[in-house]
Order: sequence, then structure tokens, then C-alpha cells
Amino acid sequence: MTQLEKDIERRLVREVEGRGGMCLKWVCPGWSGVPDRVVLLPEGRIVFVELKRPKGGRMSAVQKWWTHKLVDLGFDYELIRSNEDLALFIRLYLQ
Repeated sequence: MTQLEKDIERRLVREVEGRGGMCLKWVCPGWSGVPDRVVLLPEGRIVFVELKRPKGGRMSAVQKWWTHKLVDLGFDYELIRSNEDLALFIRLYLQ
């Protein structure tokens, strides 16, 4: 994870927790490619978040599979690559 990606991830955690949510690191033994974070928000809202570095951060085939699977199941899923993406996430989910 590049420094910028770490910075974005820290800000995501701070923003979510500052609004009463939880931003859990997702580690799923036996399943590779799961999104980086599971965001739990008030009123039972759940958002799966994948973080990638702004330049050159590519999604693997299994990460793409997870994206489609989670969206097909009706979950919200967001890919955050930049501060602009994070600002959009904040507007969509935290206001």
C-alpha cells in the first residue's frame, strides 16, 4: 500500500468513525480478494470499500468477481482511489 493509499484509508476510518459508524478491516481466511473495508453505518447501512493507489492500482480478477457478487447481492460497494473519490463517498454515505 503506498503512502497515499494509507493516508486515504486513515481518513476514511476517521470520517466514518466520527459520524458514529465503524470501518472494519476485512480479512477473510480462505477467501482472497475481499474488499479492504466493511463500513457499518447508522440505520443498518453496509458499504464494502476497496482502496487502491491512485496510479497503477489495478483490481485483480478475483477482486472484480467480489465487486460483482456483492453488488448482485444488493450491497453497496465503492472503489476509492483518490481524495476526490473519498470526498464523493463522504457526500453519498456520511451526510
